[in-house]
Amino acid sequence: MLPWKRVFRPLAALLLTAAVAVVPAATAHASDAPSRGWNDWSCKPSATHPRPVVLVHGTLGNSVDNWLSLAPYLKDRGYCVYSLDYGQLPGVPLFYGLGPIDKSAEQLSVFVDKVLTSTGAAKADLVGHSQGGMMPRYYLRFLGGAAKVDALVGLAPDNHGTDLDGLTHLLPYFPGAEDLIKATTPGFADQIVGSAFLTKLNAGGDTVPGVHYTVIATKYDEVATPWRNQYLSGSDVHNVLLQDLCPLDLSEHVAIGLFDRIAFHEVANALDPAHATTTTCASAFS
Repeated sequence: MLPWKRVFRPLAALLLTAAVAVVPAATAHASDAPSRGWNDWSCKPSATHPRPVVLVHGTLGNSVDNWLSLAPYLKDRGYCVYSLDYGQLPGVPLFYGLGPIDKSAEQLSVFVDKVLTSTGAAKADLVGHSQGGMMPRYYLRFLGGAAKVDALVGLAPDNHGTDLDGLTHLLPYFPGAEDLIKATTPGFADQIVGSAFLTKLNAGGDTVPGVHYTVIATKYDEVATPWRNQYLSGSDVHNVLLQDLCPLDLSEHVAIGLFDRIAFHEVANALDPAHATTTTCASAFS
């Protein structure tokens, strides 16, 4: 039998090294984000937008890089906007969302309380990308978040897990690989279709009463696959396929959260449905 642990450890290191090469390096944490207009702890919500918006990054993301476009987009529209880092692993800088997801949800709970205390608002809205659109559902269901959140908007959230375009089906052919993933990057393991975490999260229904849910997906998603796994079922759920709004939109998993203004326009609609306007290809220029 091959020494799989020796094989996968350098592979994991290689993937992180590659990620550093292709993702813009974050030189600051969210505490420095006010220069871009968000995480301003003096911000007070307006009567037009009475709830602060908390942005929840995805796996391997962070509170700055994931939101360099969406945070200013929402700030310019009059929202108090905040973002947090969660799921940090010891010795792994900049790339977060790798820790156990139930523990990440606890970090979200603490952060939302801080935002509500600072703003004086009764409730917040959550907008998350990838894991960040799914993880808050644990907070809502198990940590009392439903009483503090009005809306959850997920951009390409892996609500029912991912098979990574079928790659996870190969794990049984590599003895010890799945155990190694669970031990070293539990945040990855929790997102695999059929994981114990997802089984617990989705048991008894996808939603909790009192929260408005929106899922914005793209059929070109190559990470949260199959993309229909992103959709939720429930009486207060709005599932949207980006290509139904604009057939020309080619955004995949990363782009939908990082710079797709068509998706951003639909996020704004979900946060303020009373003043929603139709999302089309032209929304890219709005």
